[in-house]
Amino acid sequence: MRLLFRIHLAALCLLVTVVDCGGADLPSADLPIQQVIDQFVQQRLDAEKIVAAPQADDANLLRRTMLDVAGRIPTSDEAKVFVANGAATKRVELVDRLLASPDFVWHQRNELDRMLLPNQPNDGDFRKYLLWAVKENRSWEAMFRDMLVGDEADENRKPALTFIKSRVRDLDDMLNDSAIIFFGVNVTCAKCHDHPLTPDWKQHHYFGMATFFSRTYVTKKNLLAERPFGEVKFKSKRKDDTKGEQTAKFEFLTGSVIDEPLVERSEDDKKKIEEVIKAAMQKDDAPPPEKPAFSPREKLVEVALRAEDNRFFARNIVNRVWDRFFGRGLVHPVDQLHAANAPSHPELLDWLTRDMVAHNYDLKRLIRGIVLSQAYSRSSEWTAGSQPPDAALFAVAKVKPLTPRQYSLSLLIAANNPTQWPALDQAEQWVTRREQLENSSNGWAGNFEMPGESFHVAVDEALLFSNNKRIEDEFLRDSGDRLLGHLKTLSDNQAVIETAIQAICSRAPRDEERATLDEFLKSRSDQATALRQLVWVLLTGPEMRFSY
Repeated sequence: MRLLFRIHLAALCLLVTVVDCGGADLPSADLPIQQVIDQFVQQRLDAEKIVAAPQADDANLLRRTMLDVAGRIPTSDEAKVFVANGAATKRVELVDRLLASPDFVWHQRNELDRMLLPNQPNDGDFRKYLLWAVKENRSWEAMFRDMLVGDEADENRKPALTFIKSRVRDLDDMLNDSAIIFFGVNVTCAKCHDHPLTPDWKQHHYFGMATFFSRTYVTKKNLLAERPFGEVKFKSKRKDDTKGEQTAKFEFLTGSVIDEPLVERSEDDKKKIEEVIKAAMQKDDAPPPEKPAFSPREKLVEVALRAEDNRFFARNIVNRVWDRFFGRGLVHPVDQLHAANAPSHPELLDWLTRDMVAHNYDLKRLIRGIVLSQAYSRSSEWTAGSQPPDAALFAVAKVKPLTPRQYSLSLLIAANNPTQWPALDQAEQWVTRREQLENSSNGWAGNFEMPGESFHVAVDEALLFSNNKRIEDEFLRDSGDRLLGHLKTLSDNQAVIETAIQAICSRAPRDEERATLDEFLKSRSDQATALRQLVWVLLTGPEMRFSY
């Protein structure tokens, strides 16, 4: 990141010049999560004879941890106090403070939202549910049940059904998204034929999973309902299969089959039930259909969570949380949990999965263990050779682009007057300010791209920062409530440089930066313009755009 900063700084000088002119032997279940993580990661590094990158410095680690746990960069005071703190326990105290803060609640809501409803990311009711669930520290198992089965009569849980309702008009969407998001399994390629890349997934797995969703529909009043009968049929494309058309069973990914109780219905009874369902789907005043005694979605939740079948559900959420904090899953990609795609650290995944189930799917507990590990807190600078080792070894931290909401919140923190944030001991005031920041970020997040596997800053984003008047009005305003306005009250160049870099980069300036920026400020006759350009180049630089 130092090199990136120097490049961007050089660009500033050029610009200004132009402008002026599962195993049996797993460690004990009682061990701290972070200790087990470091044990298994180090074992793999030792086996590969690789010396990992050193630990990140305090300022770097604070920024990374706050972006990942709180969804924003630290304020200047937060950064200064953490770096100056000499206590051996300061990292644990930081993580526990953040996990108990409103920052974690808002950020965890945002991260779950982008995972669960990526094509409808601003659904107000669903986001309200997620916020409630995170505040309650609702277990992942309970949230899964809320989203697939739910309760239309419970005002808190009802919006969770948006997960299914938003996909209900397309059986493939309900099946594929549920399988990928909750079980880490993409069975799409097994719809027309057995999966070509792994023997794990056959056609009967795809259609077996489809049966759990095939009876689901919504009424005209937008209530989620299920038909009491209905079959899914498919025809095998295998040349050696002579069975012809088959009726799919209620079959989970593990091969477990749910038997539906036999209910005898005459054709007239079926016709009457279909008429009731049709009316419910077309008329506002139609009474809601009766809930069937056998609910396929309820049975899916039941089988997915029972001890003999929960490995997909538990392993998947562990892998997804790991991927979020490390930038890569223990199984990568995260939607390919199958035998042909082995984990990088199988025993670690097994231990974390066991721990997740044993502690009632507590996501906060897993997050705490991850961010307190030495594996998480490594530097992202690789200095031991020309090429860093395989990313699957977790020997060096991965540089990660900020999500739109992380970036929006961090810009708002950086561009505001650093002296006007509530003091660290004013927790109640921060609750209000954090909600205001969240609301303000809503208007900015849509301007930034959600990062994918190979992220590059888009042309639209570069043009936004270069030409958009809103950037000037909100981030480069020289009023007293903005960083630029505060910098104008400082008469000493070194104070300006110290304040600007601390506010935006969350660290003290380096000697080379002090010298270069001091020379830059002394060479400018128009100090107001020079300060504006200084703030602009720091706000738009790579050190602001990425978590490193």
